[in-house]
Amino acid sequence: MNCQQRKSLSAVCAALLGCAVLLLISKNVRGESLVPDNFDNQGGKIFAAQQTTPPANLEADSGGRTLARFYSLRQYPGSPPQIPHEVDLSFSGTETDCLSCHVKGGYSTEFAAYAPVTPHPENTLCYQCHAPIETEALFVETQWKSIQPPRLGQSFLSSSPPPVPHSLQLRENCVACHTGPGAVVEIRVSHASRGDCRQCHATVVQSAPLSEFERK
Repeated sequence: MNCQQRKSLSAVCAALLGCAVLLLISKNVRGESLVPDNFDNQGGKIFAAQQTTPPANLEADSGGRTLARFYSLRQYPGSPPQIPHEVDLSFSGTETDCLSCHVKGGYSTEFAAYAPVTPHPENTLCYQCHAPIETEALFVETQWKSIQPPRLGQSFLSSSPPPVPHSLQLRENCVACHTGPGAVVEIRVSHASRGDCRQCHATVVQSAPLSEFERK
Protein backbone atom coordinates (compact mmCIF):
# COMPACT_ATOMS: atom_id res chain seq x y z
CA MET A 1 0.00 0.00 0.00
CA ASN A 2 1.52 3.30 -1.09
CA CYS A 3 1.41 6.59 0.84
CA GLN A 4 -1.55 7.97 -1.11
CA GLN A 5 -3.66 4.87 -0.38
CA ARG A 6 -2.81 5.03 3.33
CA LYS A 7 -3.91 8.68 3.45
CA SER A 8 -7.21 7.83 1.73
CA LEU A 9 -7.87 4.93 4.12
CA SER A 10 -7.11 7.18 7.12
CA ALA A 11 -9.54 9.81 5.84
CA VAL A 12 -12.32 7.22 5.40
CA CYS A 13 -11.73 5.84 8.92
CA ALA A 14 -11.79 9.33 10.40
CA ALA A 15 -15.07 10.12 8.63
CA LEU A 16 -16.69 6.87 9.86
CA LEU A 17 -15.49 7.52 13.41
CA GLY A 18 -16.92 11.05 13.29
CA CYS A 19 -20.34 9.75 12.12
CA ALA A 20 -20.38 7.19 14.94
CA VAL A 21 -19.61 9.90 17.54
CA LEU A 22 -22.36 12.14 16.15
CA LEU A 23 -24.87 9.30 16.32
CA LEU A 24 -23.97 8.58 19.94
CA ILE A 25 -24.25 12.25 20.89
CA SER A 26 -27.59 12.57 19.12
CA LYS A 27 -28.95 9.50 20.88
CA ASN A 28 -27.87 10.74 24.31
CA VAL A 29 -29.24 14.26 23.77
CA ARG A 30 -32.60 13.05 22.54
CA GLY A 31 -33.17 10.33 25.13
CA GLU A 32 -36.88 9.79 25.61
CA SER A 33 -37.83 13.31 24.50
CA LEU A 34 -36.84 15.40 21.52
CA VAL A 35 -36.74 18.51 23.71
CA PRO A 36 -34.08 19.31 26.34
CA ASP A 37 -35.28 19.90 29.89
CA ASN A 38 -34.47 23.61 29.87
CA PHE A 39 -36.13 24.40 26.54
CA ASP A 40 -38.39 27.48 26.47
CA ASN A 41 -39.31 27.97 30.13
CA GLN A 42 -39.58 24.28 31.04
CA GLY A 43 -41.17 23.58 27.69
CA GLY A 44 -40.36 19.89 28.08
CA LYS A 45 -43.40 19.67 30.35
CA ILE A 46 -45.70 19.98 27.35
CA PHE A 47 -44.18 16.96 25.66
CA ALA A 48 -44.04 14.85 28.80
CA ALA A 49 -47.65 15.65 29.67
CA GLN A 50 -48.88 15.08 26.14
CA GLN A 51 -47.14 11.70 25.97
CA THR A 52 -48.47 10.47 29.32
CA THR A 53 -52.04 11.78 29.00
CA PRO A 54 -54.45 9.14 27.61
CA PRO A 55 -55.91 10.12 24.20
CA ALA A 56 -59.42 9.88 25.67
CA ASN A 57 -58.53 12.63 28.15
CA LEU A 58 -56.97 14.82 25.47
CA GLU A 59 -59.91 14.52 23.11
CA ALA A 60 -62.82 14.42 25.58
CA ASP A 61 -65.42 17.17 25.46
CA SER A 62 -65.34 19.81 28.16
CA GLY A 63 -67.98 19.81 30.85
CA GLY A 64 -69.78 22.85 32.19
CA ARG A 65 -66.73 24.90 33.20
CA THR A 66 -66.97 28.33 31.58
CA LEU A 67 -64.57 31.24 31.34
CA ALA A 68 -66.83 33.33 33.57
CA ARG A 69 -66.64 30.69 36.30
CA PHE A 70 -62.90 30.39 35.71
CA TYR A 71 -62.37 34.10 36.45
CA SER A 72 -64.87 34.20 39.30
CA LEU A 73 -62.55 32.00 41.38
CA ARG A 74 -59.62 34.40 40.96
CA GLN A 75 -59.04 37.77 42.60
CA TYR A 76 -57.48 38.95 39.35
CA PRO A 77 -56.55 37.23 36.07
CA GLY A 78 -53.43 35.15 36.66
CA SER A 79 -53.88 34.77 40.42
CA PRO A 80 -54.26 31.30 41.98
CA PRO A 81 -57.91 30.21 42.06
CA GLN A 82 -59.75 29.63 45.28
CA ILE A 83 -60.74 26.06 46.14
CA PRO A 84 -64.46 25.98 45.25
CA HIS A 85 -65.37 22.96 47.38
CA GLU A 86 -65.03 21.73 50.92
CA VAL A 87 -61.63 20.35 51.85
CA ASP A 88 -60.90 18.07 54.77
CA LEU A 89 -58.55 19.74 57.25
CA SER A 90 -56.13 16.83 56.98
CA PHE A 91 -55.45 17.75 53.35
CA SER A 92 -53.38 20.76 54.41
CA GLY A 93 -50.74 18.47 55.86
CA THR A 94 -50.79 15.71 53.24
CA GLU A 95 -49.21 16.61 49.93
CA THR A 96 -50.73 13.83 47.86
CA ASP A 97 -54.40 14.37 48.74
CA CYS A 98 -55.01 17.26 46.33
CA LEU A 99 -52.98 15.54 43.62
CA SER A 100 -55.02 12.37 43.93
CA CYS A 101 -57.72 14.19 41.93
CA HIS A 102 -55.90 17.05 40.23
CA VAL A 103 -52.75 15.42 38.87
CA LYS A 104 -54.57 13.47 36.14
CA GLY A 105 -58.14 14.74 36.39
CA GLY A 106 -61.10 12.42 36.14
CA TYR A 107 -64.73 12.44 37.16
CA SER A 108 -65.66 13.09 40.80
CA THR A 109 -68.94 11.54 41.89
CA GLU A 110 -68.82 13.63 45.08
CA PHE A 111 -68.91 16.92 43.18
CA ALA A 112 -70.53 15.61 39.97
CA ALA A 113 -67.85 17.26 37.86
CA TYR A 114 -64.53 16.61 36.17
CA ALA A 115 -61.53 17.73 38.21
CA PRO A 116 -59.33 20.26 36.41
CA VAL A 117 -55.71 19.17 36.01
CA THR A 118 -52.99 21.19 37.72
CA PRO A 119 -50.27 22.44 35.36
CA HIS A 120 -47.65 22.29 38.15
CA PRO A 121 -47.99 19.01 40.11
CA GLU A 122 -44.37 19.30 41.26
CA ASN A 123 -45.40 22.19 43.54
CA THR A 124 -47.03 20.08 46.22
CA LEU A 125 -47.67 22.73 48.88
CA CYS A 126 -51.07 23.54 47.39
CA TYR A 127 -52.32 25.50 50.40
CA GLN A 128 -49.47 27.97 50.03
CA CYS A 129 -51.31 29.55 47.08
CA HIS A 130 -54.80 28.03 46.99
CA ALA A 131 -57.23 28.67 49.83
CA PRO A 132 -60.73 27.24 50.36
CA ILE A 133 -63.65 29.67 50.36
CA GLU A 134 -64.68 30.22 53.97
CA THR A 135 -67.02 33.18 53.48
CA GLU A 136 -68.28 35.42 50.69
CA ALA A 137 -68.47 38.43 53.03
CA LEU A 138 -65.77 41.09 53.20
CA PHE A 139 -63.88 41.56 56.46
CA VAL A 140 -63.47 45.28 55.72
CA GLU A 141 -64.74 47.61 53.02
CA THR A 142 -62.44 47.85 50.04
CA GLN A 143 -62.10 49.79 46.80
CA TRP A 144 -60.37 46.88 45.08
CA LYS A 145 -60.99 46.56 41.37
CA SER A 146 -59.68 43.56 39.50
CA ILE A 147 -57.68 44.09 36.33
CA GLN A 148 -59.32 43.17 33.06
CA PRO A 149 -58.64 39.65 31.75
CA PRO A 150 -56.64 39.37 28.53
CA ARG A 151 -58.55 39.37 25.25
CA LEU A 152 -58.52 36.02 23.52
CA GLY A 153 -57.87 35.19 19.88
CA GLN A 154 -55.73 38.22 19.04
CA SER A 155 -54.27 36.73 15.89
CA PHE A 156 -52.38 39.12 13.63
CA LEU A 157 -54.06 37.48 10.64
CA SER A 158 -57.44 35.80 10.59
CA SER A 159 -55.87 32.42 9.80
CA SER A 160 -52.80 32.65 12.05
CA PRO A 161 -52.51 30.96 15.49
CA PRO A 162 -53.46 33.26 18.38
CA PRO A 163 -50.71 34.26 20.82
CA VAL A 164 -50.58 33.06 24.42
CA PRO A 165 -52.26 35.95 26.32
CA HIS A 166 -50.75 35.22 29.73
CA SER A 167 -47.41 34.65 31.40
CA LEU A 168 -46.01 31.11 31.59
CA GLN A 169 -45.08 31.18 35.26
CA LEU A 170 -46.63 28.01 36.75
CA ARG A 171 -48.67 27.69 33.54
CA GLU A 172 -46.12 26.34 31.10
CA ASN A 173 -47.99 23.02 30.74
CA CYS A 174 -50.59 23.92 28.10
CA VAL A 175 -52.07 20.41 28.03
CA ALA A 176 -53.26 20.68 31.64
CA CYS A 177 -55.61 23.61 31.08
CA HIS A 178 -56.54 23.48 27.41
CA THR A 179 -57.50 19.83 26.92
CA GLY A 180 -59.75 17.21 28.44
CA PRO A 181 -63.20 17.23 30.03
CA GLY A 182 -62.07 19.48 32.89
CA ALA A 183 -60.93 22.26 30.54
CA VAL A 184 -62.79 25.55 30.25
CA VAL A 185 -65.10 25.35 27.25
CA GLU A 186 -64.01 28.60 25.60
CA ILE A 187 -60.28 27.83 25.70
CA ARG A 188 -60.33 24.10 25.00
CA VAL A 189 -58.29 23.24 21.90
CA SER A 190 -59.39 20.88 19.15
CA HIS A 191 -55.89 19.65 18.24
CA ALA A 192 -54.39 18.42 21.53
CA SER A 193 -52.59 15.54 19.82
CA ARG A 194 -50.08 17.92 18.19
CA GLY A 195 -48.26 18.36 21.50
CA ASP A 196 -45.81 21.17 20.66
CA CYS A 197 -48.14 24.13 21.35
CA ARG A 198 -45.43 26.78 21.31
CA GLN A 199 -44.23 25.83 17.87
CA CYS A 200 -47.16 27.88 16.54
CA HIS A 201 -48.40 30.00 19.45
CA ALA A 202 -46.12 32.90 20.45
CA THR A 203 -45.63 33.53 24.17
CA VAL A 204 -45.09 37.28 24.07
CA VAL A 205 -47.77 39.08 26.08
CA GLN A 206 -48.94 42.13 24.16
CA SER A 207 -48.66 45.16 26.46
CA ALA A 208 -49.10 47.91 23.87
CA PRO A 209 -51.68 48.32 21.08
CA LEU A 210 -50.68 46.92 17.72
CA SER A 211 -49.97 49.45 14.99
CA GLU A 212 -49.97 48.91 11.27
CA PHE A 213 -46.58 48.76 9.62
CA GLU A 214 -45.94 51.62 7.22
CA ARG A 215 -43.13 51.39 4.71
CA LYS A 216 -41.11 54.61 4.55
